[in-house]
Amino acid sequence: MTITLTEKAEFRLRAFVRGSAPETNDANKGVRISAKDGGCNGYEYGIDITSKPQPDDLAIQQGSVLLYIDAKSMPLLDGMVIDFVEGVMESGFKFTNPNATDTCGCGKSFKTGDCTPPGVPCS
Repeated sequence: MTITLTEKAEFRLRAFVRGSAPETNDANKGVRISAKDGGCNGYEYGIDITSKPQPDDLAIQQGSVLLYIDAKSMPLLDGMVIDFVEGVMESGFKFTNPNATDTCGCGKSFKTGDCTPPGVPCS
């Protein structure tokens, strides 16, 4: 199982983790990444700051950022690269997922073959 952060994505996520509200177990504070049912293509990416990972999460150290990967999402996210882009027209995290067979124009929603749940219209 691999998820790769670019240098810019690691920098941004590290800043979010450090800037989040203090919690009791800061040694475990990291970023939980998941794929959730939803979005216009069926799945949408989830990124949350946490120090309370789920018992079945996979922990991966990426530079100075601790990533927790949701166990059910692992097959959908394996091999993904997360980047952070800043521009006049678009800023935010960009996901390059080799498992996605289709992506939404917003880049936050994806489809993976026949097992994808039904999508909902973009808002």
